[in-house]
Formats: sequence, structure tokens, C-alpha cells
Amino acid sequence: MCQIIEMKYVLLLIAVWSTIEGNAQTKISGKYTDNRNKPLGGASISIKDSYDGTTTDSLGNFSFVTSETGEHVIEATLSGYASYSKNIKLEGKDIELSIAVKELITELKAVVITAGAFEAGDAKKATVLNSIDIVTTASAEGDITGALKTLPGTQQVGETGGLFVRGGSATESKIFIDGNLVNNFFYSSVPGIASRGRFNPFLFKGTVFSSGGYSALYGQALSSALILESTDLPERSSANIAVSVLSIGGGVQKLSKNKKFSWGLTYDYVDLVLGFKVIKQRQDYFNYPKDHQVDGNFRIKTKSGFIKYYGYANWNKVGFRTMDIDSFKLKDAFSLYNINTYQNLNWKEKLGHNWKLNAGLSFSTNKDDISLELQDDQHKKVTFADPYNPYNLKNAGIINKAYYAQARFYLEKKLGAINMIRFGADQFYSNEATDYTAFNNRTYRQVIKENLSAGFAEADVYLTNNIAAKIGARAEYSSILAKWNAAPRLSLAYKFRDNSQASFAYGIFYQRPETNILPSISNNLLYARATHYILQYQRTSNKRTFRTEIFYKQYNNLYKTRSNAFGNAAALNNNGSGFAKGIEFFWRDKKTLKNIDYWISYSYLDTKRDYLNYPNAIQPNFAAKHTSSLVVKKFVLPWKLGINASYTYASGRPYYQFVPVQGENNAAIKDHGRTIDYNALGFSLNYLPNLGKQKAKAFTVFVLSVSNVFGQKNIFSYNYGTIVDHKIPVVPPSKRFVYIGCFISYGIDQTENAINNNL
Repeated sequence: MCQIIEMKYVLLLIAVWSTIEGNAQTKISGKYTDNRNKPLGGASISIKDSYDGTTTDSLGNFSFVTSETGEHVIEATLSGYASYSKNIKLEGKDIELSIAVKELITELKAVVITAGAFEAGDAKKATVLNSIDIVTTASAEGDITGALKTLPGTQQVGETGGLFVRGGSATESKIFIDGNLVNNFFYSSVPGIASRGRFNPFLFKGTVFSSGGYSALYGQALSSALILESTDLPERSSANIAVSVLSIGGGVQKLSKNKKFSWGLTYDYVDLVLGFKVIKQRQDYFNYPKDHQVDGNFRIKTKSGFIKYYGYANWNKVGFRTMDIDSFKLKDAFSLYNINTYQNLNWKEKLGHNWKLNAGLSFSTNKDDISLELQDDQHKKVTFADPYNPYNLKNAGIINKAYYAQARFYLEKKLGAINMIRFGADQFYSNEATDYTAFNNRTYRQVIKENLSAGFAEADVYLTNNIAAKIGARAEYSSILAKWNAAPRLSLAYKFRDNSQASFAYGIFYQRPETNILPSISNNLLYARATHYILQYQRTSNKRTFRTEIFYKQYNNLYKTRSNAFGNAAALNNNGSGFAKGIEFFWRDKKTLKNIDYWISYSYLDTKRDYLNYPNAIQPNFAAKHTSSLVVKKFVLPWKLGINASYTYASGRPYYQFVPVQGENNAAIKDHGRTIDYNALGFSLNYLPNLGKQKAKAFTVFVLSVSNVFGQKNIFSYNYGTIVDHKIPVVPPSKRFVYIGCFISYGIDQTENAINNNL
């Protein structure tokens, strides 16, 4: 009986204790959203300094029970959003919370402003072309701008060097290295042959190719800006040797033991004699192209910044004969000797309180010694006693010496997470002297000096992770024009829920007259002006990139020219105008096909302009309506072989024969037409015999590259006689070209550089 009574007391105590415990428990529930009422899953909800809590479901709902009592703090956290905390009193009564938090603006999640620009580099989200892409693009032949011609917006102009972008001429695109302008990025041009860039793609870690609407930090380009950022410290000391049937070179990069300083030195020699003897050229060379280049660099890691220097000296010469267009027996002999130097020094330093200093100095020189000579079939110079015989004008000598310098600085300050302001100034100096020696040995000198001053300011404003703006302005003063300009720039971007984004860019861009149309006939010239409007949609995910842009560009105050007393074109006024509009598509896919990376680009361009000696607004002879490219890359690991191919198409370009007339326009069109469509297939192989050999001391890559594999007939334009009414097509120097080379590196395994590391 006693045992039964004791058991009743125990059960009674348990029931009482359970009732007390039940009364002490508190249920906490609610919903967790952002400040736009979007549910957020995966957030952590907990009582501070306790083990009680939970996470939100996909709809942002949460619920848990706590036995804590009294005054406490409830916390809510989710990466990318502001933290939440609130004082609550736990006394056994259910608590329901509605938590709304603000999304933090971070570099990882924020929209990227990309309208008008292809960006590539370690810090960029929308990588399009990096150094590996450039050297493994079959049609590029290791040239930076050659690879860029597979992107939308560019033109396949093969008779001269430079970038032709969205209806703009080559002089309307400018190239910058670490913020400093490069005045002679391409080798000096020769008649009818496209010139290459002087710089190795592996000098650069980042690339921004803006086909319009570029930043206020840069100016004096009506069409586009190519902005290259040089590499920092190397991973370790290394050496390399490059040998081909056309060239030999080598270099060393030395990294200090504390990994805060490095220096490098390289030398390259190119002689195309063997290649041109095996592959017949249309030109009759008496001096095969030869090139010597020495370059050096050093990198210093400061306490909170970086100092970079890069410089080079280049010597090259070439000489060849072509049939004279105005006769059937005579030849035109052209020879060029060029010396070019470039020095670039940059310093970046953190100053504290989120301020950063960027400063740069550059200096370059260029000398072109050109000889033009009319020759007979015995290669003897031909002159005529009659001083008025027009054939005498085909004998001349031209020496051009140019000096360029730039000083640049700007400050930037971070405001909050990623908002930024920056402002600074540029000072440019140029001095170009040209001595023209006529057939009668009379020499005429022209000297053009310019001081161009510029100031700029820009702000990156992120309202949310999905909405951003870049607002800027640039002002410039030209001593040649004795005038200021003011150029506003604006870009906007919005990111959708699927992480795709839309961008808009607007800007006004100015450019002073090029020295080849100076000195001016007029004393009251203005800046040439272009206004850009760009709308873009882009989606990048799962190793795929799709982007499309529509654009409109309005030209005003373009330079009209008239022959001066020496028969050269000189700027007359700013009565020229024009427009360019179109749509572009780009698709890159590294996922669908195993170990295959490919991209497709297409551009439609509608453009007309009235400038120089054009009699009215016409489609310029460097612009094609339709251009497209297909680039395919595959690496076969068992064979240690990279296989690359690229196909390029462009619709025919217009050509014109201008003849002088009386009147302001100074020219009329006597003959015109359109070239045949451009087609070319490039192919290359990279063989890596040391791939996978961990103990290899040297790393080797063999390269075979073939341009225009099928020998497709291409015509770029037509040249017209100045004495006899006759025209001949401008065609590539050879139907195809083959390159065979071997690259050996010591210290760093460069074989991986031959594989697209994004596959």
C-alpha cells in the first residue's frame, strides 16, 4: 500500500514538473525577407549566447522553441545581408517576428557595368579574352589586335594596321598601357600590308576593350579604347628560349628571395627571309623584313603599393618593289628603317583612410626613314629632265621624328563597400618633325608641337547590388586648337534575378586633328566630336557568355580637307558629319562540348560619313555591313595536343576613286564599287611533349600555325593610278602563311599556358 502511495507522489511530481517546464518554453517564429519583401532562405536565427535557434526555409519562414527565460537578444544573419538583432523578453508566450534586412553591396554580388566594353583579367567577372585566348586564337598569329578582330564591333581591314571599330577609322581608336597612351603601338605601316602590334600578349594580366562609351579617365578617341594592364611580380624566377624558322629570342625574369622585387630582360630577333623565300610574296623584296627588340622591366612591392617599369627599344627595316600602277615597265621601290623606343613607369600606393594614389610617366620616340624611288627593270632610279613630269613625284625621301611624353595622376577613394570616387589630370606633349625631300633634292620641313592638358572626375555608385551607375566628366585643352572641351560620360547597369544584366552607356568624345592633316588651312578649327548611345544585355553563367548590343554613334565637326601648297591634304574646316549604328551578338561556350571552347560573334553596321575629301556622306571604304567570326579550341590530353581553328567572314567593302574638282569639297567620285566578300580560315596546333612530366627541367611547346588555309582569294580595296586611268586590287601579300616555332621555358612550367585554363 505504501509503495502505491509513493508511486502516486512520484507521478504527481513529474506531472507538476512537466507543467512547469511547458509553461517556461517559448515558441519563436516568423519570416525573414529583404527590404523589398523577397523571402530569404538559409538565414541563421538564434538566441544570443545559447544553443537555441534554426535556419529559414526557402520561403524565409522559421520556427523554434526555447526554454530560456528573461531578457535576451535574438540574432539573424545571412551572408551578403545586414545583420539583425533585437531585445526580446522570454516568458512562455509565443513570439512572432517579421525580419526585413538590407542587402549589402559587395564586389562579389554587385552588378558589373559592361556596356560597350569587353573585360578580361583576374579581377573581372565577365572574362572574354585573356592572354591564353590571344595566343591560341588561330587567326590572331599571336597579335593582340588580331585576336580582338574576332570580337563584335571590329572590322577586317587587312591593307593597313590599327583597330577599326564601329565605323571609325584606325586613328579614332587609342591604346593605353597601365593608363598611359601608346602612340606607336603598331609597327610603322608600309603600303598595302597590315602592321602588327609591337607588344607580347603575356606582358598583360588584364584587358578592357571598349568599343564605345569608355571611362572618363581616357580621351582623344572618337571610337574606342583598348586598355591593357601589365603583369605584377612573377611567381618565381624563370628563363625562356623561343626558336622558329623566322626568329630567335630569349629572356630571364629574376624574383628576389623576399618576393618583393623582380627584374627581367629579353631580346628577340626576327628575319623573314627564309619564310618569304619558301612562301612567295606579291612584293619583290630587296630587304627582307628584319627586327631587333630589347626590353626590360622591374617590379617593386612597396609597403602598401606597387611600382612598375617597362621599356623597350626596337629597330626594324624592310624594302620591296611593286609594279608601278601608272606604267607597264617601271617599278615603285619602297624602303623603311624604323627606330622606336617606349618607357612606362607607374606607381600605385594606398594613402590611408581608403585613399589610393595612381601616378604614371611615359616617354616614347619614333623615327621613320622612308625612301620612295621609281626604278626600271634593272632596278636603277628613273628621273625625267622635265621638272613637270608627274613621274618625278614618285621619287622622294621622308624622315619623320616624333617625341611623345605623358604625365598622369589620379586619386581614388572608397566610400563604403565598393562605391568609389576618382579624379585626376593628364598632361601630354608631342613634337613631330617631318623632312620631305623631293625629286629635285629640295627639302621641306614641317614641325607640329602639341601640349594637351586634361582633367577628369568619375564616381562608381552602387544603389543596390542590382543597380549601379558610373558618372564622369572629362575636360581637355589643346594648344593647337587653343580651345577647351567638356565631355560628360554616363553608364548604368541593372542585374536581373537570373544574374543576367542590362547596361546603358552614353558619352561625348572629342579628338583633335591628326598631324597628317596639319598644319591647318583654317585658324579656327574645332574638336571633332562623337556622341555614343549603347544598350547591352549580357548573361554569364556555367562557363557560357551571351551578350548583345545595339548602338548609335553621331559624328559632328569632322575634319574636311583640301590640298595645301605642297599638294598634301590639310584640315580646312569642321563641316564634316556622319553616323554609325548597328547590332552585335557574342556567344562563348566552354561547357556544352567536352574539352571544347568556342565563340561566335556577329556585327551589323550601317554607317556613312562626310569627312576629309569625301564629296558627300558615303559609306567609308574601311567599313563592312556584316562581319562574323567562329573560333574553336580543343585540347586532346592523351595526345598532349591543342587544336585551334578560326573562321572569319566580312561582306564586301566599298571602294572609291576620288578626283579633284573646283569647289569646297575638293573631290568627286569618278569610279566606285564593292569588293568581294572576305573569307579566311586559320588553323594552329600546339604540342606539349613535357606535359605531365613532373621532373622535367625544361618545358617545351611546339607550334604550327597556318593562315588562310584554303588560299581563299580576298580583295581589301583598289588602288588607282594618278597619271593613267587604271586600277589594281589590294590583296594580301600571300595566299597563306605558315609559322613553325618552338618555345622552351626554365623555372616555370609554361606548357599549361598553351591550354585554355578555363576548359
